[in-house]
Order: sequence, then structure tokens, then C-alpha cells
Amino acid sequence: MNELLIIAAPDLLERRREWLESLSGERRLSPNTLDAYERDTRQFLTFLTTHLAGPPTIADIHTLRPADLRSFLAARRREGSGARSLGRHLAGLRSFLRYLERKGLVNAAAAGAIRAPRQPKSLPKPLTDTQALNIVTSEAQLHEEPWIAARDAAILTLLYGCGLRISEALGLTPPDVDADATSLRILGKGGKMRIVPLLPVILEAVETYRKLCPYHLANDAPMFRGARGKTLQPAIIQREMQKLRSAFNLPDSATPHALRHSFATHLLAGGGDLRTIQELLGHASLSTTQVYTGVDTSRLLEVYDRAHPRA
Repeated sequence: MNELLIIAAPDLLERRREWLESLSGERRLSPNTLDAYERDTRQFLTFLTTHLAGPPTIADIHTLRPADLRSFLAARRREGSGARSLGRHLAGLRSFLRYLERKGLVNAAAAGAIRAPRQPKSLPKPLTDTQALNIVTSEAQLHEEPWIAARDAAILTLLYGCGLRISEALGLTPPDVDADATSLRILGKGGKMRIVPLLPVILEAVETYRKLCPYHLANDAPMFRGARGKTLQPAIIQREMQKLRSAFNLPDSATPHALRHSFATHLLAGGGDLRTIQELLGHASLSTTQVYTGVDTSRLLEVYDRAHPRA
């Protein structure tokens, strides 16, 4: 476990070796996680050798303060570790210190007093145009019941064609998607109302489902039903999307929410402006839309140069 590369008291190195063996044997962590925890603690003990001006001992670990751990994380940040790596460093150290605490050797309170660095928000990668269109067609649906295949196609078409959240799509009632409707009124997060255009292909998909559905669709109840006629749950659509990922050899990031992400990204690529896309998505902040659609500074400058009279 590279212990020869670490300057530390022999008893501390022995406890570290026992801890790593317990992670492998008892907790059965993956080899990648074991390698990461080995590396994180090796770097930490190396840091302490300089920080304490001598090889760290178990007694030194017992008297660690939150400031000592923060100094280590700051040093790792200066060497290029991002928020995710820093979070993993801290997780590894907490595991090691708690192991020593269970052995009655140290107090691990210092590690528990530190918050993990805030992780950057991650978004599902948008699908390509072809991937999205393949998924939303009724022919692509895998269920043997025609009405359920039509239901899934209608929901996925709403996610991609209108940029709806799955909860918004499943909350629609029959009057919301009238056959003559040209737009949807969506009450989104934070009670924010928005209007989204309805394309003929979306109306067609919904109407196909309504004609095939064997259950009465009351005007005051959600339109999309489960196999037994009850209100459809998001997990059902998520599972169907999982099957489609397998059938079309798509990445794990191809989720129902990725269709909403694709809606925004493809609109932007087709010439849509951020402010309009913000309204269609129901984002309160334009900066959220900028992140959501992957817009970077160079793209904004390109739009500025093309459109602003003083550019």
C-alpha cells in the first residue's frame, strides 16, 4: 500500500494498513475506491509531516483540529484538486479517523466538524436530435400494450417537445391539452406560470393515447394513467426510459430530464435566444438557463458581436 513512501510512526502506519484491509475485506469497496482512499491518506500523512515538522503519530491524529484538516484541503486545492476530489479526500479521511476512533485511539470530531466542499451542479448531457426523435416515437416504445406504448410516447414527446419536467407532464389534465389548443399553461417550480407552444406532433401523440386508453379520463384528474388506471408515477417512466437506453445503446445520462435539457439545447443550437428559452423552461434566472444550455462566454460574445450596434 505504498507505506514505504510515507514518513509516519510505525503504529500509525500499521493501523492504516488494517483499515485499508477492512475496507477491502469487510466492506468490499471497489478497487478504484480503495486506491483513492489509499492515495488520499498517504497524501494526508505526507502533508502532516511538513505541517507538524515531523512524522505524525497517533497522538498527533488525536489532537487534530478542524483547522489542520482545512489546511490539508487548501493545500490540495492549490495543487489542482476540484470540489469533487476535495470531497473524496475528506470522505477518505473521515473513514480512517472513525476507524481509529472505534479502536479507542483518537477522537474524530475534527473531521465531522468540516463541511464537504459544495459540489458543482451537474446536468444530464443532451441527446442528439436523432436520439431524441427515436425515443419519442410510438414505434420506439417497448411495451406490448398499445395504449401504454402510446402513453409513454406522448409523455416523452411532451418532455422533448415542450421542455416539461416529468412532474409537470404527469400533472396535466385532459382540458390542459385540448385538441384545438395551441399552447400549454404550466404552473412550475415556485408557483411560476409559463406558456409553452404546442406543436401538432405533440397534440397528435396525446390524442393517440387518449383514444387508446381503456380508462375514463376525468377532466379534474391527471390524464396519464398507470396500467391499473391509477395516477401514473414518475418511476414508471424512468424505468421505461431505462429500457429504451438499453434498446438504443444510449448512455446512462439519457434520462427523462435529459429530454428537457435536449429541448433547450436544440432550441439554442437552432438560433433560439436565451431569454426566450428561459421563459419556456420556467427558469427564474437567466444564469440558470445559461448553465442549463451549456452557454459559455465565447458564445455570448459571438451573439454580442453579431447583434449589438456598437460591436
